[in-house]
Amino acid sequence: MTTSTRFPHATATATTAAAAADQARPAARRGSVGTRRLLACAAVAGPLWVAVSVAQALTREGFEPTRHALSQLATGSLGWLQITNFVIAGILATVGAAGLRRVMQGTAGGVAVPRLVRVVGVGMVAAGLLTMDPADAFPVGTPEGIPQSMSWHAYGHMAAGSITFASLIAAGYLFGRHFSRLGNRRLAVVSRVSATVMLAGDAWSMSGGKAGALTMAIGTTVMFTLLAYVAAHYRRTA
Repeated sequence: MTTSTRFPHATATATTAAAAADQARPAARRGSVGTRRLLACAAVAGPLWVAVSVAQALTREGFEPTRHALSQLATGSLGWLQITNFVIAGILATVGAAGLRRVMQGTAGGVAVPRLVRVVGVGMVAAGLLTMDPADAFPVGTPEGIPQSMSWHAYGHMAAGSITFASLIAAGYLFGRHFSRLGNRRLAVVSRVSATVMLAGDAWSMSGGKAGALTMAIGTTVMFTLLAYVAAHYRRTA
């Protein structure tokens, strides 16, 4: 008598389990591919924004990196380029936050960091749509100095920018805690240093320090680079 004849129920159960496993494997693969795509969005967001901003900063007439914030590129006849840059990068960061949530789940910072990155994304979209006012001789033809009054959208830009910067800095320090708990001392140190560079650059700019626009841009670039590296790091193992 064969095993299947003697134990029909056991055989049926094993067959059902095998079929379920076969169905689960493609779903798991789809989930893994989906996670990698989300993380790719997070990895691309910052470098894209920086690259497009720098390209404009080097080619827009009258723009001085030590004097004008990168956000001012959203003003003037070509302002739509930087507005679009903000919006696309913000959407990518918002989508990418979902990928970070998946791979960081159950770890230190696994809840807070993805939420902060999502806030960064939404903040970038808002900062793009709510533009600064022309100021300090940019775009060309704008009077020297800061306008005596600000528009409502300039106030909105400042608020969105402040929230975005604060969220990026907080995410950097939490990345440090996250990697420290995982025993990755190198990434823990890099994360904390990156957050500190951005914090120092923003503080210097806000205090009216010389070339404050440049220090702010450098700090933002450093933190976006960290976010891109972490997302790419987790994408390789997702």
